Amino acid sequence: MLAIAYKEFLGNSPLWFKNVILAFLVLCWPLKIIVGTTILGWLFIAMFILTLAMALKCYPLQSGGIVALAILALGLTTPDTVWYEIQQNLPVLALLIFMVSFIYFMKPLLSFIFARIIVGVRNKIALAFLFSSMAAFLSAFLDALTVTAVLIAVFVALYGVYEKIHSSQSADYNQDNVPDSQEMGKDVLEDFRSFIRSLVMHGAVGTALGGVTTMVGEPQNLLIAEKMGWEFMHFVEAMAHVTVPAVIAGFLTCVLLEVFGWFGYGTKLDNNVRKILKAYVAEEDAKRTQRDIYGLWVQAISGVLLIIGLGLHIMEVGLIGLSLLVLVTALTGINEEHRIGHAFEESLPFVSLLCIFFVVVGMIHDLHLFSPVIHWVLELPWEIQPGAFFLANGVLSAISDNVFVATVYINEVRAAFDAGEITAEHLEILAVSINTGTNLPSVATPNGQAAFLFLLTSALAPVIRLGYGRMVYMALPYTVVLTIVGFLFQ
Repeated sequence: MLAIAYKEFLGNSPLWFKNVILAFLVLCWPLKIIVGTTILGWLFIAMFILTLAMALKCYPLQSGGIVALAILALGLTTPDTVWYEIQQNLPVLALLIFMVSFIYFMKPLLSFIFARIIVGVRNKIALAFLFSSMAAFLSAFLDALTVTAVLIAVFVALYGVYEKIHSSQSADYNQDNVPDSQEMGKDVLEDFRSFIRSLVMHGAVGTALGGVTTMVGEPQNLLIAEKMGWEFMHFVEAMAHVTVPAVIAGFLTCVLLEVFGWFGYGTKLDNNVRKILKAYVAEEDAKRTQRDIYGLWVQAISGVLLIIGLGLHIMEVGLIGLSLLVLVTALTGINEEHRIGHAFEESLPFVSLLCIFFVVVGMIHDLHLFSPVIHWVLELPWEIQPGAFFLANGVLSAISDNVFVATVYINEVRAAFDAGEITAEHLEILAVSINTGTNLPSVATPNGQAAFLFLLTSALAPVIRLGYGRMVYMALPYTVVLTIVGFLFQ
């Protein structure tokens, strides 16, 4: 039984990772006696960051959750503290549950738009810019994970159509205006993969560019907004002096990468492949019924209502998402429980993981682990504090998770303000540094951006040969540019 339990522990995680987790859990009791709670608390933080870094092998809910249970068992924090943190962040949880679920029913409209852009725009530079800017705009009002999911769905469908022709497995598109599979060799297939890689990476970075600008763009933004008491427009205005230059720099980087073909970008769409994709889109249009067209109109109107609701802040963001979820499903005849339930599958695992975050946050708060670091930074000259916070958050977010990092830092800074150690004006400046620090440099790795991680673990990544190393390499120019611009405009 023990052998079976060990084999099943953390699923297909590497053997060394299982052993590290088990050894740490066995040793944590004597470590508490030997080294004390402070050092043990820091060891738990390091272990939790390791579970986040291993997210590609084991979703952190399991490994991080076991670490969180050990924290509670050792008394390093209490269930009451964890429940308090969850209550304080209920708006964030509601955002993730209801807003992401609402956007699930917007996928047909988003797929419709993106597919037309791909086959309709011939200039690759313009196409890359459109993908980046549209992903940024959508992520500013929707959820970056959902926007990335739409991009993945569109490219998986288009790649599948091309692959059928390439492998001569289907005659559906062997019409006069579509090339024969013999005309498309292996080089064309590799170029098509490169073409998709470049667009999907531009789109993924675009979700980060748009996500940093508004309080609903990323989960940590809403956490920070709640701690600061900011509404939608206040958040936009407070961040604008950093986010506007960063977004502009990101778009310029996109254009330059396509012009010069650096870092794996610049591949154009082959004309024969374009004909295949156009035939596919035309067939999808022919199959679209009046009911489908009506559904697209309902989704478009719901999108406009979403932007108006967020801009006017007529209610909590999560309630806006729930209201629109009810509206779009009621008007399109989706009234079966199992169909509605699929919409919540994307958000609930991350909501559960966020509750695990709050166990670690509660431990940090109860043991005052970050207080010395925060106080040290606050003792630096006033003019360099924002830059120091930006870089510190950026480095940590690139190797762990930006929601976790932002939660810890904004709690500590807010505590310093409540204790009278900093002014309200300085608190706002540091909040901007924390938000931009956790959003911009974190594009460096899939560990820092949930959208990147989602892309890397998707069905699309293997077929277009997008591995961890290649993703880091393709994100490198964006990482350098966004980090420099974000630091200079603090």
